[in-house]
Amino acid sequence: MKWRMPGRSLRLVVTAAVLAYSASLEAQVVEGKPASPSATATISGVRLPAPDLEFGGLIKEVALQSKAWWPPRIVPPKKAPNILLIMTDDSGFGVPSTFGGVIPTPAMDRVAKTGLRYNNIHSTALCSPTRAALITGRNHHSAGFGVISEQSTGFPGYNSIIPKDKVTIGRILKENGYATSWFGKDHNVPAFEASQVGPFDQWPIGMGFDYFYGFIGGDANQWQPNLFRNTTQIYPFKGEPGWNLVTEMADDAIDYLNRINQIQPDKPFFCYYAPGATHAPHHPTKEWVDKIREMHLFDAGWNELRDRIFENQKRLGVIPPGTQLEPWPTKLIKNWDDCTPVEKKLFIRQAEVFAAFVAYNDHEIGRIIQAVEDMGKLDDTIIIYINGDNGTSAEGGPLGTPNEVAFFNGVNMMPVEEQMKWYDVWGSEQTYNHMSAGWSWAFDTPFTWFKQNASKLGGVRQSMAISWPGQIKDKGGLREQFSHVIDVVPTLLEVAGIPAPEFVDGIKQTPMEGTSFAYTFDEKNAKEPSRHTTQYFEMMGQWALYHEGWLLSTKVNRAPWEAYGAANADPLNNQILELYDLSADFSQSRNIADEHPDKVEQMKRKFIEEAKKYQVFPMDASVATRVVAPRPNITAGRSEFVYTRPMTGLPQGDSPLLLNTSYTITADIEVPPGGAEGMILTSGGRFAGYGFYLLEGKPVFLWNLLDLERIKWEGPEALKPGRHSLEFDFRYEGLGVGTLAYNNMSGLGRPGTGTLKVDGKDVATKRMEKTLGMILQWDEAFDIGSDTLTGVNDGDYSPPFPLTARLNSMKIKVERPQLSPEDIKKLESASRNNPTRE
Repeated sequence: MKWRMPGRSLRLVVTAAVLAYSASLEAQVVEGKPASPSATATISGVRLPAPDLEFGGLIKEVALQSKAWWPPRIVPPKKAPNILLIMTDDSGFGVPSTFGGVIPTPAMDRVAKTGLRYNNIHSTALCSPTRAALITGRNHHSAGFGVISEQSTGFPGYNSIIPKDKVTIGRILKENGYATSWFGKDHNVPAFEASQVGPFDQWPIGMGFDYFYGFIGGDANQWQPNLFRNTTQIYPFKGEPGWNLVTEMADDAIDYLNRINQIQPDKPFFCYYAPGATHAPHHPTKEWVDKIREMHLFDAGWNELRDRIFENQKRLGVIPPGTQLEPWPTKLIKNWDDCTPVEKKLFIRQAEVFAAFVAYNDHEIGRIIQAVEDMGKLDDTIIIYINGDNGTSAEGGPLGTPNEVAFFNGVNMMPVEEQMKWYDVWGSEQTYNHMSAGWSWAFDTPFTWFKQNASKLGGVRQSMAISWPGQIKDKGGLREQFSHVIDVVPTLLEVAGIPAPEFVDGIKQTPMEGTSFAYTFDEKNAKEPSRHTTQYFEMMGQWALYHEGWLLSTKVNRAPWEAYGAANADPLNNQILELYDLSADFSQSRNIADEHPDKVEQMKRKFIEEAKKYQVFPMDASVATRVVAPRPNITAGRSEFVYTRPMTGLPQGDSPLLLNTSYTITADIEVPPGGAEGMILTSGGRFAGYGFYLLEGKPVFLWNLLDLERIKWEGPEALKPGRHSLEFDFRYEGLGVGTLAYNNMSGLGRPGTGTLKVDGKDVATKRMEKTLGMILQWDEAFDIGSDTLTGVNDGDYSPPFPLTARLNSMKIKVERPQLSPEDIKKLESASRNNPTRE
């Protein structure tokens, strides 16, 4: 055989008798003795997975006359770095100390001091969409994630299904020889594919990640999360007081990276580390809350905090000297001095717990970085630390809340006096807490608005630090080029020397939509103009277009906590348009639309072009209503469900939905001698849900309404040994989700009457004046025979509360309301007469 080695494009030339490569596969670099067990090769990467090679040895009738042959093991190109990609959650530009914030983030500081700071990186304004864009290198609508998976609708840009022609960075790197892992939040599994039935092709292990340790969905109780290892639900916190996912996830990541290093030290790793912090609920340990409280960071209030962050940013040089700070939005959030003493006390507590969550999370990230250094791999590791997948969240509303689930059910102005009941346990397992939007506005300094607001930089401008000690020499440098999270995948592929594949599993791949910013790593390019020149933004009807320094954006017409009511029926045109020159106006503070009407029209036409290209249409401005929109879960089209044995862990998106409908639950049980107790059926948990159980032998049905009220139906006496039929029947008085088709929410959350029956006899009847209209606690499960995670009523029992009676069967019959012709006429009339806001 003979080798021809023209530099990096080395091609292997061998005789067909020794090694016959498929016509579609060429080896670029081969190391070791060809055909030996130790041989390795990099691949062209045009087709993934690399096609199997033809056997290149010799086969005779006996082994002694034959010649063995092994295909070379696929490895990345030489000098391909290890990759640690970090993205935190719901954290605005001004949160970390690295970018002027008052909360200490030494891990991000470390990355910035040994690498580069980026002050012009953008998200999509919401969780799932940003994460889909980050791991695919495509715009969020292109990747099927125009909104979060829980709001998905039946259009290509919104169905929450990442298409097969847009594979993830995990799959690309895995097929090129990387060890790939994903830790923390996975908000990219369709809500209707999150059960143990699968399918699992949209889970991390189905999208190219060898290992997953984390939770599925938008957020999780950090004390008792719905935690998975690969696709198996695990409960490591059971019997472990003080257990917290933030620490345990870092421990698992450190263990995994060390395990890979110990087994195969020359195998590069790609670790996608996506903690749930600082999404609500804010769940730091008491140690960190005490540390932050002792610093008195927030005693002077949010106005002063904003000014202090702004001055820090100017001092650090992370914003231009001429940046303007807009006046405080007093029509939206009152000034600190106008708050009452009780309000100030509560709000300070909210901010301290949030800050503790930030600092705690950063500390654990620092442990992972230190572990990489301890392995001797820091110089060869590129670390990308993105602060936030969108701006700071204001979904707690102006007052904050001890229960974020309440926000998603329209309760977003809980009186401060009511919230003070949770003051001493704020951030503990007793709360699903969120802070006041006043802090969120300050943490997005120098920009305005929040998460969800795609037309304002407070919703989409993130801060980022990157280090690569072996390659980036401009330590502590600042980069100001416009970039977007879709640029991360092209950047990583460039630095790894791996091309984007043309085919994966035989499926033609669409081109990457991001632009590599690897050129910014070289100090000589520090001031080079951005190569990413055009980018659209859209989230729930609010939209913007960046083009060559200009930004056209819609005026914000809805605060994030205003998620209910009729939506803008024409979000493309029924808008007030604003224009900004970001090259001279870093903080988007000077609207010059009136001065450039032609530019406004030109930019709008350009936005429409981009929207058509990337599946933004049909644009939809609805928010909360999409949570209850019909989608193809495994219960769709079914009205009767039968269960004959215990089962736990079924997620809300794959279980029967008992909201906004009439239903009947019937359980056939056998009580043993001595009586019975335990859970028959539950869905949700401490912060919203229902339970059907035996308490000291008595049958109980209970609705937990947002941890604010519990309505209980209870039998008068304990069940005697033997077989019994227990029934809970609920008659709903509203029109149901059908009203949503007419931009009307009147069918949701209406009253109803429940009746508990024992052996056919009515034993308790109560009317519910209010019902939950949107969602139960989403990180809890539909459980039969016991209760996982938290219980719906701590005063009655503690999980798992197993059922000690025998469950013969349980049936659920759902009778969803149907609109009559008269109902439809009224709804159509209301829709015509109900103006939508601009």
